[in-house]
Parts: sequence; C-alpha cells; structure tokens
Amino acid sequence: CYRGQETVARVHNLGHPPRRLVFLHLDGSVDTLPEHGAPVIFESQEVGFVGSAARHHELGPIALALVKRSVPVDEPLLAGGVAASQEVIVPPDAGRNVAIDPALRRRIK
Repeated sequence: CYRGQETVARVHNLGHPPRRLVFLHLDGSVDTLPEHGAPVIFESQEVGFVGSAARHHELGPIALALVKRSVPVDEPLLAGGVAASQEVIVPPDAGRNVAIDPALRRRIK
C-alpha cells in the first residue's frame, strides 16, 4: 500500500477524476475574498470548494476551485458567498474517450 493508492485506482478505473478545475471571476463589488476551502454553491447545493483566491491587477478578484463534473460550465456559482462566473480549465468530458492500455489494468499491490 502507498499514500493515494485508492485515488489512483479510482481515477484509473473511471478514466477521469470526479471533479474538474475551474477559474472563477469573482464579483468585484464585494470587498472580501473567499477563504481556502470555502464551499462553492450551485442551485443551493455544495458542488465543490475554493482552492485559492487573489486580486489580479487586471482581472480583479479571482479564484481557483474544484467542482463536480456535473456542474454546467456556463452557470454562475457562489464561492464562499461571493458571486462568481466560471471559466473552464478542464472540460467536463476530459479523459472520457481515452483508451486505457489493457496491460495497465492489473491490480495495484
């Protein structure tokens, strides 16, 4: 066994991770930034969390977040209570059409 073995096996069997990375453009009228780990909300459901947030010199308040693949890419979100629009970094269908070499489908020991 090794640290992360279950995660590696799950991604290997599914072909893609269960979440995707998104770039968030945060509402600039709010003075605060979401904290690390703050929930990302879509339609009153928690669908992910904020990894980091900062103020960009040109883009204003921004953040990176991990969200479930099922979240529509063109819908607004709430990140730690701050309204946010998302920019896709990893598309929801990334990795779904990748063929896995049968030689790699052995059990990890």
